[in-house]
Amino acid sequence: MRLGLLGGFDLRVNGAHVRLPIGSQRLLAFLSLHRQPLQRVFVAGMLWIDANEERANASLRTTLWRLRQPECNLVSTTTTHVRLNLEVRTDVSEMDAVANRVLREGEVDPDELERLGAAGDVLPDSYDDWVIVERERFRQVRLHALEAACEALAEAGEFHAAINAGLAAVDGEPLRESAHRAVIRAHLAEGNYYEAIRQYRLFRRLLADKLGLQPSPEMRRLVESLPTGDVQALRTGVGMA
Repeated sequence: MRLGLLGGFDLRVNGAHVRLPIGSQRLLAFLSLHRQPLQRVFVAGMLWIDANEERANASLRTTLWRLRQPECNLVSTTTTHVRLNLEVRTDVSEMDAVANRVLREGEVDPDELERLGAAGDVLPDSYDDWVIVERERFRQVRLHALEAACEALAEAGEFHAAINAGLAAVDGEPLRESAHRAVIRAHLAEGNYYEAIRQYRLFRRLLADKLGLQPSPEMRRLVESLPTGDVQALRTGVGMA
């Protein structure tokens, strides 16, 4: 059993897609993002926030009944608590584990990194507060991990993979300076001065157009390490429209 939340809701059992009502999807998503037993009253209150306690608890009972599948057991329940069945794998948990391995241990697996780079947002079509919080949490973890992978791969001389990881972070947030810095460092480590300048120009123009700001001193110091002619162009803006 596999539950996907990145890019949208997708439940598969034995490889087959399982269609569920929206209420059932919300409950499974909520339980998957917590991963520990939760009190029924808490779950009901969070998912049916506009209903009184009696109606919210009744809605939870109905949704749990609808989730009963003859071929699988998606949810474990007691009289007081409910949780996602431990046999259900989730893409958010898997990608969290990949990101944490990169951030804590510096471990970079090419296949896992490719999946992390391609990962979408958590339930992008949902506007529930609890989804928005989790979406931003995962977004930040993913971007930090991609930047860290870019730096680690560049140090190891794996420049193609490094730049791909850095550009995935840039794509995730084009105004994120630390992502652009990671890409520029990878280009510099490979000796591609022009590519480093081009990335700097892209970010500088984007930042000015969108926010009316200039790159930080740390960013400027990166490109000031280039040969004199290039540095002069960066300082004066000549040929760098």
